[in-house]
Amino acid sequence: MTQPNLTYTPLILATHKNCVTTSNMPSSSSSRYSSSKPIVSTNSSKAASFQLTTTTSAGQQEASNRQQRSMGDAAIAVMEEEEEEHIFRSRFPPVDVPDGITVPEFVLAGAEAYADKVALVEAAPGGRSYTYGEVARDVARFARALRSVGIRKGHVVVVVLPNLAVYPVVSLGVMAAGAIFSGVNPRSLAAEIRKQVEDSEARLVVANEVAYDKVKDVGVPVIGIGDQERMAGTIGWDELLAAADRTGPPMVPLEPVQQSDLCALPYSSGTTGVSKGVMLSHRNLVSNLCSSMFAVGPELLGQVVTLGLMPFFHIYGITGICCSTLRHKGTVVVMDRFDLRTFLGALVAHRVMFAPVVPPVMLAMVKNPIADEFDLSGLALKSVMTAAAPLAPDLLAAFQKKFPGVQVEEAYGLTEHSCITLTHAGDDPEKGHIAKKNSVGFILPNLEVKFVDPDTGRSLPKNTPGELCVRSQCVMQGYYRKKEETERTIDAKGWLHTGDVGYIDDDGDVFIVDRIKELIKYKGFQVAPAELEAILLSHPSVEDAAVFGLPDEEAGEVPASCVVRRRGAEESEADLMAYVASRVASYKRLRTLHLVDAIPKSVSGKILRRQLRDHFINITKPAA
Repeated sequence: MTQPNLTYTPLILATHKNCVTTSNMPSSSSSRYSSSKPIVSTNSSKAASFQLTTTTSAGQQEASNRQQRSMGDAAIAVMEEEEEEHIFRSRFPPVDVPDGITVPEFVLAGAEAYADKVALVEAAPGGRSYTYGEVARDVARFARALRSVGIRKGHVVVVVLPNLAVYPVVSLGVMAAGAIFSGVNPRSLAAEIRKQVEDSEARLVVANEVAYDKVKDVGVPVIGIGDQERMAGTIGWDELLAAADRTGPPMVPLEPVQQSDLCALPYSSGTTGVSKGVMLSHRNLVSNLCSSMFAVGPELLGQVVTLGLMPFFHIYGITGICCSTLRHKGTVVVMDRFDLRTFLGALVAHRVMFAPVVPPVMLAMVKNPIADEFDLSGLALKSVMTAAAPLAPDLLAAFQKKFPGVQVEEAYGLTEHSCITLTHAGDDPEKGHIAKKNSVGFILPNLEVKFVDPDTGRSLPKNTPGELCVRSQCVMQGYYRKKEETERTIDAKGWLHTGDVGYIDDDGDVFIVDRIKELIKYKGFQVAPAELEAILLSHPSVEDAAVFGLPDEEAGEVPASCVVRRRGAEESEADLMAYVASRVASYKRLRTLHLVDAIPKSVSGKILRRQLRDHFINITKPAA
């Protein structure tokens, strides 16, 4: 294979007196965290692309230039007298990130030229749709309306909605008002939603009739979207927007929104397994959109039809699907939940070209007999992308056999990095840029990546597994009100430590091989073992417990547990599973539970989840 133009730059950890590394990325130690409202960004400076700047004499500079010219596309190495650092960058050139523009302004730029084009449409029969003119109008109306109900710059608005056409309008309207959008799974329990509302210090909740009973008692005002008769006491969405029209410009002028201001507070289990608010600025999201869409050419403007099935409360759903499609004036076909007939019908009827999905959806497309009811020979589908869970090689092969004209892209991203970090998008067979199918792709423009030894912290060369770390303008501002967790995740040099183990090969393709953080990914949803273990340990009959993930063809992974009962306890496995199920959302429920005499732990007391996982995989293997 042709060697791509992968820039590989060993940098010095202890700099030479004539070599200075510079970066505008703030260190976590300079951050400030406060529980007072409103929330403000911990980084008010404008981030810039990372560069290595060296101070040298003219003769030294010319010698360095001659060396780099002689190397051509080969790796650029800056060797120093002490330990070197291995840093990798994209095979593609950097992309520009506009200054001084907010997420709504960036996403809706040029919308007036597409005023009558459908921007969002619900796949269900009779579903709501929005044109670009209506999106731009209602985003502005909602931003004004928020002022009338007391929302100010830096206030948090929690959105508890399923995937609806109005969802991006709500989230962009919150951001346009200078407030902070925080999505939550509408299928979460009332206690889980309340926890996020309280932790984020939210001032307002937006919900529909499906989630209303879960949010009516959270202690903050609720804007109701949908059937108002079923949501007594809420502020009606339609009435609120109409009132904003009647009053005209807000009585309290909108405060100027800076690119450094926070705009989103999604919740992630991160690397420590406990859900935390991830502070993302307008600059973070605009930077990620610029990097992840670098390969979208002008010929696709107004042409792409994207399936909006991934949850919009997730950073990938709202940013990677909605914002990226709206930026290029495509159409998002919105689906609330997966149903194979509805899904396939939407692909056919709406001429969907790009479908971000999870592996279980691909499995259904390949194996479920319902798929045979549809004539899929004329699909407009060009590519599918899976990023939320690992894709098994046999499933990939089966999918490609049934849909040979559809490109399968894998990607890697995390909430703490604003969304996509590594991707196959941008593959160009004519130039030899084709990421290997069992990789998660290549490094996006404007990003720096390194792999470190978790024990020593030393960076590692190519083809050597280590913890994946990334540094860019997309790195979060920190975890809300959790300074220590932030400092454990973002080091003093601005590197975000992902908790995932991987390596980069000679062609610049990245492979993820393990997860340090041990989160379970059930159908793309993150399940934190620590959360389920805490619930099990709250049962009076449980002495000890461990939760881990077991591989599953349909779900990717399922939560499993081992439990040590207290002496004399009589509860069965089913009793304990039911105890957990009554306290968590459905996707977090334990799928299997085993009673054991002891939980294996390290000398330091850490649960050896990997050992448990491997043991139960081995004992459940069919006999040869």
